[in-house]
Amino acid sequence: MAVPSHARAVIIGGGVVGCSIAYHLGKLGWRDVVLLERKQLTCGTTWHAAGLIAQLRATQNMTRLAKYSQELYFGLEAETGVATGFKRNGSITVALTDERMEELRRSAAMARAFGVEIDEISPSEIASRYPGLSVDDAVGGVWLPKDGQADPVNITQALAKGARNYGVAIHQGVKVTGITKDAGRVTGVTTDAGNITADYVVNAGGMWARDIGHMAGVAVPLHACEHFYIVTEAMPGLTANLPVLRVPDECAYYKEDAGKILLGAFEPNSKPWGMDGIPEDFEFDSLPEDFDHFEPILARAIERFPMLATAGIQTFFNGPESFTPDDRYILGEAPELENFFVAAGFNSVGIQSAGGAGMVLAEWMETGNAPIDLWDVDIRRMQPFQANRSYLQARVSETLGLLYADHFPYRQFASARGVRRSPIHHYLADQGACFGEVAGWERANWFLPEAAVHAGKTAAYEYSWKRQNWFDYSAAEHLAVRQSVGLFDMSSFGKIKLVGRDAEAVLQRIAANDVAVPVGKIVYTQFLNESGHIEADVTITRLADDEFLVVTPAATIRRDLHWIKLHIPDDAHAYAIDMTVAESVLVVMGPHARQFLQPLIPQSLENDDFAFGTMQPIEIGHAVGRAHRVTYVGELGWELYIPADMSGHVFETLMARRKDHDLALCGLHALDSCRIEKAFRHFGHDISNEDHVLEAGLGFAVKEDKPVGRFGGMIGADAVRAKRNDGLSQRLMQFRLKDPGPLLYHNEAILRDGELIGYLTSGNYGHHLGAAIGLGYVKCKMAGETAQQQLQSSYQIDVAGQLVDADVSFRPMYDPKALQVRL
Repeated sequence: MAVPSHARAVIIGGGVVGCSIAYHLGKLGWRDVVLLERKQLTCGTTWHAAGLIAQLRATQNMTRLAKYSQELYFGLEAETGVATGFKRNGSITVALTDERMEELRRSAAMARAFGVEIDEISPSEIASRYPGLSVDDAVGGVWLPKDGQADPVNITQALAKGARNYGVAIHQGVKVTGITKDAGRVTGVTTDAGNITADYVVNAGGMWARDIGHMAGVAVPLHACEHFYIVTEAMPGLTANLPVLRVPDECAYYKEDAGKILLGAFEPNSKPWGMDGIPEDFEFDSLPEDFDHFEPILARAIERFPMLATAGIQTFFNGPESFTPDDRYILGEAPELENFFVAAGFNSVGIQSAGGAGMVLAEWMETGNAPIDLWDVDIRRMQPFQANRSYLQARVSETLGLLYADHFPYRQFASARGVRRSPIHHYLADQGACFGEVAGWERANWFLPEAAVHAGKTAAYEYSWKRQNWFDYSAAEHLAVRQSVGLFDMSSFGKIKLVGRDAEAVLQRIAANDVAVPVGKIVYTQFLNESGHIEADVTITRLADDEFLVVTPAATIRRDLHWIKLHIPDDAHAYAIDMTVAESVLVVMGPHARQFLQPLIPQSLENDDFAFGTMQPIEIGHAVGRAHRVTYVGELGWELYIPADMSGHVFETLMARRKDHDLALCGLHALDSCRIEKAFRHFGHDISNEDHVLEAGLGFAVKEDKPVGRFGGMIGADAVRAKRNDGLSQRLMQFRLKDPGPLLYHNEAILRDGELIGYLTSGNYGHHLGAAIGLGYVKCKMAGETAQQQLQSSYQIDVAGQLVDADVSFRPMYDPKALQVRL
């Protein structure tokens, strides 16, 4: 069958993900949808997937998508007549260490908050559910009764049949050779069977997705790795219908099927594959055996499940699967090219994720915006450099193994580091900084004390679920900010300049707050969608009549730049430019900040001369820059924006001042612990495109009744008015544990009057307040329930299975009247 000359949407890739997208677009009523597969359906990675179907993922929405996938596969057979082999035989995860058991207990508490059925089980209960398993050294485990397994090929074929039933055309044996585009928008594809113009193109190319993205000028950071498993011959005496078994401390998973065991591995040091490209004739292929690589996993498995010792090996399989730099898949509209969508890099969870991923991507294409908070997997979190092949080869050598590694809080990647550094990075390293990575940026997370640096100690993490080795160091930094003055390097801030005579009018539509302010004024605001939910959380500084600076977190720079560009009308004289690397940001914060800085800056820093929420050009040392009087820690202070070439000099000037005045070098952990005491929101945790700006407690930053400009009214204004009129259905609250011992991270369950009602969106330790602090949404019990009525309840937080009483507040527990920032 010849390919059509035009389609509304072209989907590239006939694996389980591509077929799921085709199915869901057809279900939404899209016509003229074409799926192209270079060889045959499932022939890349899908055909050799293990087919494990789990519900619980790291966040609520990833769990929602996994649960949707289960429900979809459960009903596909009845809809299409194609058996999927899906069965709910449950799953067990075994812990061999106390640290792993702590992780599982925290995961179980999180699962309950997400509505996933889960039970903690003892070693004896593990043995009874999995006869023949050695559990003498097990600490415990968890049991998820609704997990299961399925046949990946049949799931794909069922989705494909369902898609065809909805009118989708599926063409096998058609290779895409190019992507066409015009004026920043995709216009179609070229193939070896003819060209197709298209309104939308979806890259679901699996391990080919990076190369397909390259054709379009879109960065798709993923790389194939070798993935190993064996399938035994039939094992007499093997219990039928065993649950899926995971023993992450031994890097192994077990799947029983038809009286055989599939034993797979996520080994710590993996083997990247395809560095020089994937062979043209690759189809249902396996890679060369490497028994030496797999042998340590098998040896431990035989000890764990002694029946394996006498089992013959029917198949030793080595097949490629694609992995991303952060072990999360890639989904959404590419920021480089309008209407070019990506769904790839599923990190060995493609079968359990494909149903949900296909559903939300189809809805995203239908409505023009993500239907739920998908920031975990949003393609805009990725940086262009991450598609570099050398970088990917180094990083994915680690990420495959991290699937089964201990998921300690604050765990940092060890590979492919040092790519992006601020101009003062080497100074901070010399001062004992321990660096973490965000969006490729090396950022100081904490500092060794000066005495430890002089003693030759190395700043390095020692991971644990308890108080880690840096806890006391970060506490000292936190208290220095509260009591004296601290210095943060925030050069990784995303910095977007919007320039042009229509810049103000454009921002008046995009921003929730009023940006028609005098030059030098700083405006805290959100970008909202039409539902009044939060798409970005930024500050906007007016630098000139026709020039604004939008400052955003490092992780969201591409997302926010993309949002701004999408909403600049074609006839507007306004241009958005990423200026992130042009300036460093040195942040001086604390009640003594003015006293510390004033001798270095000739401009007056007194309140009457330099008000909170304003910016001024300054001189400092022999350099020039700008000082912005804002704060993310809740203290008096200034952010110093310094040209990159002068940043080293300014840092030296600040450090020389230490001879006369105390100054603590502070890391990002202290920044976060300070901000959570002040109940400042964190985008991606506390606020997202599913959270209404009023329910997030940010109504003070919204001016929905500001004048309508030449490009229309503020996006989301009607939804804000409606919510103000109808009342809130939930509120973001701050919690402080009454016991100073336990630690909070995020996703811990919240109980109200003994009833599970939600989970913490973020958590950290409040060193000034003297206990762990969390933020989380609490739903109203009834329409019109007031904040005071919510406060009258009693609250507890589930910390690894232990219920801990908590104080609760709507106002910040630290400095609720914001007196500190105006000292």
